[in-house]
Amino acid sequence: MSIRIAGMMSGTSYDAVDVAVAEFEQDGAVLRCRPVGMIGTPLDQPTRSAIAALLPPNSTDIGTVCRLDTELGRLFGRAAARAISEFGPVDLVVSHGQTVFHWVENREALGTLQLGSPAWIAEATGAPVLSDLRTRDIARGGQGAPLAAMFDAMLVLSDRVARGSLNLGGIANITVADPEVIAYDLGPASALMDLAVSRATGGAERMDTDGRRASRGAVDHQLLDRLLAEPYYRLPPPKSTGKELFDADYLDRMVGNKPIDLDDLVATVTELTAELVARACRQHRLAELVVAGGGVRNPTLMARIAELVGVPVRSIAEFGMPAQAKEAYLMALIGYLSWFGLPGTLASATGASSLLGSFTPGPGPLSLPDPRTVAPERLVIVS
Repeated sequence: MSIRIAGMMSGTSYDAVDVAVAEFEQDGAVLRCRPVGMIGTPLDQPTRSAIAALLPPNSTDIGTVCRLDTELGRLFGRAAARAISEFGPVDLVVSHGQTVFHWVENREALGTLQLGSPAWIAEATGAPVLSDLRTRDIARGGQGAPLAAMFDAMLVLSDRVARGSLNLGGIANITVADPEVIAYDLGPASALMDLAVSRATGGAERMDTDGRRASRGAVDHQLLDRLLAEPYYRLPPPKSTGKELFDADYLDRMVGNKPIDLDDLVATVTELTAELVARACRQHRLAELVVAGGGVRNPTLMARIAELVGVPVRSIAEFGMPAQAKEAYLMALIGYLSWFGLPGTLASATGASSLLGSFTPGPGPLSLPDPRTVAPERLVIVS
């Protein structure tokens, strides 16, 4: 028996919400996934500005939070309804929501907040909704991030190759088997690049499109050394981070009073990400690196990663998964696991093994199937 799930993701770059529809069917320990299709809905400038105004180091008020939670819920509902209209009905919608705060102190994750009220999504789609995916893992002592470990273990790390699975979003995270499956946030990917460009251009540019600024700039090695001295990078996993640390105040402290050309600054924070990836590859003795996420569209970043890691770099597309759709399909996979009463995280990765999320019913009572007695171990992408 198959089940169709729509996975929805709005990442830390908050430029669009992606909705991917997948059909799952389990045969013993093998879970077959048929990607039906994905659509992206760009976030308009007022919405992006409202999210940015809510993020640290800015202050806010509860009324602003309430309004944005509602507005995002409506937006996510429209995006999910559009995907259902294009790809057909689904049994479940999974909404990651928009992260606005991830609370970590002294290596311990204490809380997390994703906005986008699921009731609006359920009303717009007529389907039950799984949301608030990270909190249960934190309540059980985990980091609540990154959530990709199960997906990566089943799809990318399922053979004996010493392979790492890297996702380049606002924050870079990696999953490896060393020898247990571990996953953790490396540090900033596009977060500092986007911040530098957006501030310097007054919002006229939101990112280093095609890595052009980094390709023109020169790395400031003194600044790079200061950036690489960040204590977070020396912490052992499990660990997670976000824009709560890597914000405007952080970048200002690192740059100091020394003037720096924008292209040089972007080149330097691009080199930072590439160096963090290379360090992880060396630490875990990887023979291969598989990359997904929006960062694959930055040829300058990808070229620096390829040069520094010194091992073959492959796209996750070679495993049947579109590189920029991974996180949306990851949400769909988490929905499958939660629907059948299976954990969505690994204790060796986040620090806890947790059944993820909270369900919001559709038009009628919520009726879940009997829990699976066999958890899938391998994810196979089929056409």
